[in-house]
Formats: sequence, C-alpha cells, structure tokens
Amino acid sequence: MKYRPYLLMVLMVAVAAAGIAKKKEKKVLPEVVVRAQTVAVVIRDGAREPMSDPNANLKAQKEVEKAIMKWGRYRLAVDVETADLVIAVQKGTGKAAEGTVGGGPVDNVPVIGERTDTDTDSTIRVGARQGTPPPTTQYPDPQTQRPSEGAQIGGTDDRMAVYLGGTQYPLDSAPIWTFTGKDGLKAPDVKAVEEFRKAVEEAEKAAQQKQQQKQPAPQSTAQPGSGASKP
Repeated sequence: MKYRPYLLMVLMVAVAAAGIAKKKEKKVLPEVVVRAQTVAVVIRDGAREPMSDPNANLKAQKEVEKAIMKWGRYRLAVDVETADLVIAVQKGTGKAAEGTVGGGPVDNVPVIGERTDTDTDSTIRVGARQGTPPPTTQYPDPQTQRPSEGAQIGGTDDRMAVYLGGTQYPLDSAPIWTFTGKDGLKAPDVKAVEEFRKAVEEAEKAAQQKQQQKQPAPQSTAQPGSGASKP
C-alpha cells in the first residue's frame, strides 16, 4: 500500500510526457499543396450569419482573399473546378449563443469582376462565370435553402479549411488542413492564413529534404594516376 502514491506519481509523469510528445507531432501537408498555383476562397455551404452582422461571412471571405494576395504564393481563382486548392471560411459568432440568419441572398453574391487592393498591389480578378456561385457540396443543408432566423449554439470561433480543388464538389472530401480559433479570419492579421502559410513553408522544406535524399551521391572525378607520385 505504501507504494501506491509512488506508482501514481510515476503514472502521472508518464501520461504527461506522452501528451507533450503527442503535442509536438505535426502533420506535414502533402506535396500537392507545394505544387499548387491557384486557390479559390468560398463561404462554407450552410454557414449562418450572426444577426448583428449579416455580412460576416462575406467580409471574412474578402479578408482571406486579400491575405492570400498579400502573401503572393497563390493566384486567386473563382472556379473551384479549375482551382488547385479551395479554402472554405465560416465566421464564428463570438458568443456561446447568438441569433443567426441563414439562406437567401446574403452570401450568394454574383461573381462578375472585382478589384481588390492590398498593401502591395492592386489586382483585378475576373470571374469565370456570372450569376450565383454554384454549391461546393452536393449535400447542402436543406435549412439554408431559404431565408430563416434561429439561434446558433456553439460555433463561436472562426473556421477555415483547405481542400483539394479540381472537382465539382470539393467540400465533399476531407480537408487537408483546418484552423479553428477566435478572430482567425479578422483583419489585419487574418491568423488563419498566417498559420496556413507556416504549414505550407514546413511542407516545402520537407519536400526539399525528400528531394535531396533521392539525389545520387556525387561521384569522384579524379583520374587514375592523378594522385601524388610514388617514390
């Protein structure tokens, strides 16, 4: 019995060490993210708007697009079927319970042409199609097909998820990277994009190391008899 406190202490230390080791593990993004050149930013289907800010998701979409252009690694695309990557955003309510509105024309903004200014440049982006953007999933929430009011429980944090593009319904697949956090889609920091940038840089380093390991070792170019003369 006298050994029980000691055993409990050892067990607690082991569990804590395992938790720290697990926390340090990072999932490296696939190389397709490194090779990607274009990205489309969309509002997640079914995302509801806080009644205090009916355009919250649209604002978040624009801020993410500006942050992507300021980053300069990817070009913006409007068509998810031609974009290499698709970023889906959803603005959190910031409160445990918040009245929301969903459906209707709030986020269904026609895509025609737009000029977006950043600190570094001014880019004109022309839409690939006119009219209401098509759904990015074939399983939309039926409740979002018409204007409605309600209360959203939870969903206090901003969310951003990255999917592979090139398909009609990219959001039907599992995301390759996700971010959830308070004010993660808020300017000027747009923390979600900053964290994604760090993840892409880590994936790029991993890809470079993998490529270096595949390269054959350099062969010696010394010619026979070119060494020092024997006595």
